[in-house]
Amino acid sequence: MKKGINIWSFPAGTLAESFALAKDAGFEGVEVGLLAEGEVSLKSTEKDLLAVKKSAADNGIELYSVATGLYWDHWLTSDCPEERATAKDIVKKHLEVAKTLGCETILVVPGSVHAEFAAPGKVVDYEDAYNRALEALCELKSEAEKLQVSIGIENVWNQFLTSPIEMREFIDKIDSPYVGSYFDVGNVLFNGHPEHWIKALGSRIKKVHFKDYRVAAGGLHGFVDLLAGDVNYPAVVEALKAIGYDGWVSAEMIPNYTHYTETIIYNTSNAMDRILGRK
Repeated sequence: MKKGINIWSFPAGTLAESFALAKDAGFEGVEVGLLAEGEVSLKSTEKDLLAVKKSAADNGIELYSVATGLYWDHWLTSDCPEERATAKDIVKKHLEVAKTLGCETILVVPGSVHAEFAAPGKVVDYEDAYNRALEALCELKSEAEKLQVSIGIENVWNQFLTSPIEMREFIDKIDSPYVGSYFDVGNVLFNGHPEHWIKALGSRIKKVHFKDYRVAAGGLHGFVDLLAGDVNYPAVVEALKAIGYDGWVSAEMIPNYTHYTETIIYNTSNAMDRILGRK
């Protein structure tokens, strides 16, 4: 497996600074993020993106995936048709950005039933959410296939696709080699076991996020540094090996430290080396 890290893990700064820090800490690649504005954004031109790609290469860093938080603002499952259309447009732009950067996968939140941390009080009927997300992704798969960039559907705290069997069946209904799972290890622990999800999803897994979670803390406060929570990482790695997964695993950390913010990058790299059996 290849060791990467999500761009949100870094202290504030330019992408070039983050790439240099990632390399120094021992990471092989960085998962960049699509923003409304910024170096990689909905407004980025091909020239802008090629400059980012060059910056990563100059620092010895591979770019392999593009995440985004934009799907929390615009849901593929929304009751509002205009919002659903905007979300689909974002997916299309997301795929184009990834293609230009040379990335294999985009992370897509497939919509939501309810996500209190993102949209307090906003609730969508579950069956409506399912049908809308399925319809949208069946439509969008042709874009992914054309560009040969995979859509990775993330399991996240959206009260939607909450079991590995449901996620597996949802992906199978879309029926495309370019639509699969972006499996987040830490997000599962709230109501399940990541090794069970890995076994059930199997080859559908396109990319993997490494996080850790302390169940007793509850809520968003439960997310902690790698190896400081309750994820059974030996079981996770064994399960990934059992399905033949040898792709990217990306640490997704929350740099909420007041001081020494770069320390989290080095600590995370060391923890991933231990998890992956490199130390």
